[in-house]
Amino acid sequence: MQHPKRFTITAALPYTNGPVHIGHLAGVYIPADIYARYQRLNEKDVLFVCGSDEHGVPITIKAKKEGISPQEVVDKYHDLIKTSFNKFGISFDNYSRTSAPIHHQTASDFFIQLYNNNKFEEETTQQLYDAEANQFLADRFVVGTCPKCGFEESYGDQCENCGTSHNATDLINPKSAITGNTPTLKETKHWYLPLNEYEAWLKEWILKEHKNDWKSNVLGQVKSWTDDGLKPRAVTRDLDWGIPVPVTGGEGKVLYVWFDAPIGYISSTKEWAKNNNQAWEPYWKDENTKMLHFIGKDNIVFHCIIFPSMLKAHGDYILPENVPANEFLNLEGNKISTSKNWAVWLHEYLDEFPEKQDVLRYVLTANAPETKDNDFTWKDFQARNNNELVAIFGNFINRVVVLTNKYYQGIVPAPNDFTVVDDTTLDQLQKYPDIIARSIEKYRFREALSELMNLARLGNKYLADEEPWKQIKTNPDRVQTIMFVAIQIASALAVLCEPFLPFTSNKLKSILNFSNLTNQNSWQSVSTERVLIPDHHQIGKAELLFAKIDDAEIQKQLNKLEATKESNKEFIPEPIKDTITFEDFTKLDIRIGTVLEAEKIPKTKKLLKLKVDVGTDTRTIVSGIAESFKPEDIVGQKVSVLVNLAPRKLRGVESQGMILMTDTPDGKLAFIEPDNDSVSNGESVS
Repeated sequence: MQHPKRFTITAALPYTNGPVHIGHLAGVYIPADIYARYQRLNEKDVLFVCGSDEHGVPITIKAKKEGISPQEVVDKYHDLIKTSFNKFGISFDNYSRTSAPIHHQTASDFFIQLYNNNKFEEETTQQLYDAEANQFLADRFVVGTCPKCGFEESYGDQCENCGTSHNATDLINPKSAITGNTPTLKETKHWYLPLNEYEAWLKEWILKEHKNDWKSNVLGQVKSWTDDGLKPRAVTRDLDWGIPVPVTGGEGKVLYVWFDAPIGYISSTKEWAKNNNQAWEPYWKDENTKMLHFIGKDNIVFHCIIFPSMLKAHGDYILPENVPANEFLNLEGNKISTSKNWAVWLHEYLDEFPEKQDVLRYVLTANAPETKDNDFTWKDFQARNNNELVAIFGNFINRVVVLTNKYYQGIVPAPNDFTVVDDTTLDQLQKYPDIIARSIEKYRFREALSELMNLARLGNKYLADEEPWKQIKTNPDRVQTIMFVAIQIASALAVLCEPFLPFTSNKLKSILNFSNLTNQNSWQSVSTERVLIPDHHQIGKAELLFAKIDDAEIQKQLNKLEATKESNKEFIPEPIKDTITFEDFTKLDIRIGTVLEAEKIPKTKKLLKLKVDVGTDTRTIVSGIAESFKPEDIVGQKVSVLVNLAPRKLRGVESQGMILMTDTPDGKLAFIEPDNDSVSNGESVS
């Protein structure tokens, strides 16, 4: 597709069982917003839609835990999520919800069309059933061991460890998430979408047609799925929360959430069209429209295999031109976890860092998990704000505005003769829209943001080299030209930063008095017009675009995370090892000993070399306890030693036994020692 004029941009529908966190923002919503804002600046017809996914099983589980109805759960979080997105500057044209009547109707109509055209297979199968709870166990209502990677806490629909999607009946050792019971199998009837019939078409459409423009992580997952062979996928399930199956025989059943949720993009478009007196069909049925799905990697299978197959089966809709999926963002070295509250929640960030929306947008874009999982740390957040936004971008703008007001009362001076440096600088400036655009068009938003900052660096270097503050007394005519050029760079930054830093863009445009300019607020104008702000234009007073973040603010966030970590600590017993006989146990010879000497083994973190008197002799024992004990503190310590363990070399030292230890509740090690100090070295422990 060459230079489309219309774009349908979707962002994955967030579950309304909790707030939005930075992982969601970095993976989906910021990239989608950057792309939508960029295309609008290029004067394209853009429709950017999303909405709350309100029929997922996590919502019903949340409702059971809180003792409220699923509707109360989704109402609470839908409002919180929608408000947070709005405050953060995610520029949806429409943010809907799947509990809305227009969505129920749209999803029902979609199902009926496929049903009437014999696109489903009807099948009676045995499904997992919890007799105590009196219900079938769909996806998140069952946990067990993943059949592919062996992860023991896989959900019934997807393994969060390896990303594999599967059916609940595929799990090994399944357990009900409601009662903890082992479920039984019970017959039930459902409708299936025969994905196997679309396998050859998917390979041709994605792996051949899009092999050069889709991201490698997306193509890799699609290839893995199709190589394994696609199987029919149930589109209905036995639940009482969701969209009722709209055909005879569907009583007591609802549409499976994976089937109804992506249709939410269509219903959100219809809702927008109705509210704005527009036609919705061109955004979903016109071949001249470019449709893009922005998602996280856990949604690749749904948006690249299942939803396209649904659209193909329906027959009336266009297919996505691309599905730019990001990897995951971790937090301070650990996986973000909603259940453990290990996250930076958007609504809390907005309360604690008011007017710093763009700082978070900047950091999450600069560190976006585009090709691999990345890590967010508060120290990096502080450093990027102070050393990049404040010291580079903000510093340049402040210099330009302050000097223009100081020398010319805020009136843009008329330039005199341009030097080679001036011409070269303006030529470089005009190249930046295309440089940044090329990265955005390839969904390389980190790279695009880096180029934007290079433009700010260009401005700083230009001022530093030309030194208008020195030349103002000796060559005022030259300073007029310098400041004129610097203001052109500032105005270009005001336009080009808008997709990445919308609040900063608005503030800078206000300072530069953009409202009195015409035709300067488009991407194209920066690359085609050498003069963006004419001489004699009045600008405003200087305002700081960014403020430094001090150590105390960061420490507060780190303390909050540390408190979360402490609250999550609980004693979990180690699994019981394989059964042994009494004869096996009697082979263990455990004696009381005393540590005579202790020293650290060089170039290791954990190992100490001990000399231990075990009564019969003195043994050299290497023990991995250096992170819990200093050598000088354990000399004289009574210990329990396994003395008939075969010797083993560790870091070049032969260890002639093993010190027996136990874990304490705070994660440290403790010696297993006799209660009575009079116990002699060499006495057996039985």
